[in-house]
Amino acid sequence: MGPRRPGPLRPLLWVRGLVTLSPRLKPLARRGEGTPPAPPLNESQGPRPLAALGTLEFDLLYDPDSCTLHCTVLRAKGLKPMDFNGLADPYVKLHLLPGACKANKLKTQTQRNTLNPVWNEGLTYTGITGEDMARKTLRVSVCDEDKLTHNEFIGETRVPLRRLKPAQKKHFNICLEPQIPLASPSSMSAALRGISCYLRELEQAEQWELEERGRILLALTYSSERRGLLVGILRCAHLAAMDVNGYSDPYVKTYLRPDVEKKSKHKTSVKKKTLNPEYNEVLEGAGGAQGTPQFAEFFYEIDQAELAQKSLEVTVWDYDIGKSNDFIGGMTLGPGSKGEGLQHWLRCLQSPDRRWEHWHTLTNELPESSAFAP
Repeated sequence: MGPRRPGPLRPLLWVRGLVTLSPRLKPLARRGEGTPPAPPLNESQGPRPLAALGTLEFDLLYDPDSCTLHCTVLRAKGLKPMDFNGLADPYVKLHLLPGACKANKLKTQTQRNTLNPVWNEGLTYTGITGEDMARKTLRVSVCDEDKLTHNEFIGETRVPLRRLKPAQKKHFNICLEPQIPLASPSSMSAALRGISCYLRELEQAEQWELEERGRILLALTYSSERRGLLVGILRCAHLAAMDVNGYSDPYVKTYLRPDVEKKSKHKTSVKKKTLNPEYNEVLEGAGGAQGTPQFAEFFYEIDQAELAQKSLEVTVWDYDIGKSNDFIGGMTLGPGSKGEGLQHWLRCLQSPDRRWEHWHTLTNELPESSAFAP
């Protein structure tokens, strides 16, 4: 007799027996069965995530006459605890968007060990024009200072400056909001990841173009009697810090382009250790007589019709001893300018013998003619 063959397998009965012998094993519920219903939405729970971060109270006032934006940070209440002791060391930080960078960052003092800080501190942006008020947004963020590690973000709010009326104070008492998280790459398809990378590169390129390095106040006058252009360098504000001490040693250069004979270069003196230099000095430019202004003034002897074909390049540099100077920022006024820059240039040409002052934004774009001439 041959070997006995095994009988047929009965897996279903065997599995069913396990289920019977093991009451702790339960069959999987079908979709929609055995799932507890979702709790009803409670409208009162909506603002809790925001209120849990705390509230911030501040005032904003724009003065068009002095081109200044005043922010008075008053107080915060119910901030989110950030330290082991259940408290925080909060401070408030301001940025202007787009183009946020260290040059346009302002911050308050830090209040220690409190969730209900009171600052009553004023922060002022200088050189804010009507064009800035129409297109920029003020980002107000609250952070926790940590001396041992990096500072931590608590919450923020953003105020479009177009909401402000000139010379009218506006009061804000808002709930802080969290930062908007970026989408996780693993949760996106390949096509969406490609689009996301493209948009991120495009955003970085736009931010590079919009990066601000400070502001400069210029005065332009075309003198019909002297037949030339007077360029006044009054002051700079919120310059980018180029040195390790958090400051710069800035000076200003001007060129009238195109400059075939290369005789149009003028520059101010160096102001030491400051991000808000004032050029209160009397200078004599080429082709002009000694004047008595209370600011740096350069004179370019040129016919009015010829000036209309020229461009004025203004650059700001950080003076360094023993190495090349660092470029801080620059701007150009001329027929190729846009917006308020073009208006400033045209007013000077169309209304001679009248002084026109205007604030201009310095960017990180270095004019080609100034690239190798610090």
